[in-house]
Amino acid sequence: MVSTIALIVFHEVAARTGIATGKGMARLVRERYGRRAALVAISALLVANLGTLCAEFAGVAAGMGLAGVPPWVSVPITAAGVIVLVVRGSFRRIEHLLLALSAVFVAYVAAGYLAHTAWGAVARGTFMPSLPGTGAGLLAAVACLGTTLAPWGLTFVQSYVVDKRLTLAQLRYERIDVVTGAVMTGVIGAFVVVACAATLHPLGVHIHDASDAAEALRPVAGSLAAGLFGVGFVGAALLAAAIVPLSTAYSVAEALERPADIDDRVRDAPLFYGIFFLAVVLSAALVIVPGAPLITILFGSQVLNAVLLLAVLPFLRALARDRALMGEARLGTIGSWATAAAIILVAVSVVMLGILQLI
Repeated sequence: MVSTIALIVFHEVAARTGIATGKGMARLVRERYGRRAALVAISALLVANLGTLCAEFAGVAAGMGLAGVPPWVSVPITAAGVIVLVVRGSFRRIEHLLLALSAVFVAYVAAGYLAHTAWGAVARGTFMPSLPGTGAGLLAAVACLGTTLAPWGLTFVQSYVVDKRLTLAQLRYERIDVVTGAVMTGVIGAFVVVACAATLHPLGVHIHDASDAAEALRPVAGSLAAGLFGVGFVGAALLAAAIVPLSTAYSVAEALERPADIDDRVRDAPLFYGIFFLAVVLSAALVIVPGAPLITILFGSQVLNAVLLLAVLPFLRALARDRALMGEARLGTIGSWATAAAIILVAVSVVMLGILQLI
């Protein structure tokens, strides 16, 4: 719940900042704070985005692996498909198909109900959460923050509203989009946890690969559980595998004040598309290394995201509070306190994780 609230707050801030200024985060950081600050922000984004993109291709490999397709086949084909998807300008049309595939995860909601879940325990855990005082428990919490409030999502939202040329009059509709998406993310994520806890935990099953997670859908899908999970997993991974490198390309091109428009042709925005291509190819190559631990990559990249948020969130908050930059759209008192609380939460979680890892 806390991570979902933080997602709503910062995605609204990113959309508001992009609409009010007409500029992406990387370009604003360079203009307001100089090249050195921009280098810090871009470096954090590049590392975080590369890790996340590796995780998405690992998700494709894991999902397709349920059908017996090896990573050295599924990942290169997916990478090529993502490149063609974006370069040929059909991203918005295909986006709807990928979202439909990802909607398979709604099946976890049904699985949570059909598995005879102890809803009293769920309510207590939601409103009075507890966390094992171990490094593993805190690692999971930090990974949850990283996968929900990811750096690439923040930069993409801001750059994308600029690319769509939205105005302040349309901000209210963008807020509805942001809140709806964040709430759906939180609800489905919660039911994934509930379904796994109700079906796998009583049997002492730990998730080591995609097939373990797929078993949580058995109450609603029966023998088709693995196939259903695989379709949704691959759909979600494909959607992110298209968006994350776009986020990277937007940031680098904006920081260097080069063309960064998804409607541009390749020859009109060579740096933008070059960074996109490089990010996709490099991450795909890393994932198909023989013996690559796919679940470890998925999990570890989200922890890395949480750590690198500390290099991104303060810049976004400072930009949104800049009266000269934002004008009437400047972040107000409540927004300022909410964003500060979110940054403190991430910082405390990361510091505590570091301390526990050292003990």
